[in-house]
Parts: sequence; C-alpha cells; structure tokens
Amino acid sequence: MALTAKQKAPSFNLPDQTGELHKLTDYNGKWLLLYFYPRDNTPGCAKEACTIRDNFADFKKNGVVVLGVSADSVDSHNNFASKYQLSFPILADIDRETIKAYGAWGMKKFMGKSFKGIKRISFLINPQGKIAKVYDKVKPADHAQEVLNDIKALK
Repeated sequence: MALTAKQKAPSFNLPDQTGELHKLTDYNGKWLLLYFYPRDNTPGCAKEACTIRDNFADFKKNGVVVLGVSADSVDSHNNFASKYQLSFPILADIDRETIKAYGAWGMKKFMGKSFKGIKRISFLINPQGKIAKVYDKVKPADHAQEVLNDIKALK
C-alpha cells in the first residue's frame, strides 16, 4: 500500500556514510526531505544528489533537513559522499526494511526489461512526523527546486 500525504511517516533507524545512526524521531519539530534513490555512483542518482547539494543552503535556510536513502553499504555511501562532496547524510538500508516501509521497493522498467528495485521516490515530512508530500515521479535535475518551491508554499 502506497503512503500518502497526512499519514504518519514510518520510523527508521539507519546508519549514514560515517556510521552515525539516524532515527525519524531525531527530526521531530523539523521539516525532513527523505529521498530514496536506486544506487550510488549512477548517473541519475549522482545528478539528484549533486542538485540537492548545490541547493543545500536553500534547504537549510528554509529549515529542511535532507536525508538520502539507498540499499548501498556505509562504505559505498562514504565513497559516494566524498566523491561528490555531499553536505548531507545518506543512509544505508542494506536489508531494505525502510525502503519497503516507504513503498520505495517494487517493479521497475529499464531498457525494456522489468525487475524489482529501489524506486526514485521522496517524502517531505512535516515537523509533526506526518507526510506532507509524496514525490513519486522524481526528475533528478529538477527535484531540489520542486521541493524548495513546495516547502515555501506549505510553511
């Protein structure tokens, strides 16, 4: 069942690229962009991460915490974050429990083939821990600005 706006966001407890644990409750009272992406060091995922990085000052100015999530390892995330100088945590969900809880795991199509994998989907979570907006058709180059426009309208 897909998550929708106004639902309570599922809890999580995941390590970032440095091994530090992050829980949903750590962000009570703050806006949170939780974005799921398929894989470190792939063109679309790098584009999305770098676009968020390039707009990070605006996220911070608008009081939005950003967390990326994929099933890659802490070491992979550490390399990815270093390579692209990412200024926000990316979380390792190796067992895919959080990915599945947010509905970011499912059938995908690429080059005419269908397979199961991580969907590029994001959730804007309000300070009360409820989903304010679901982004299920993310365009990596435009996503950061789309979220920033929405946060201004929602606040």
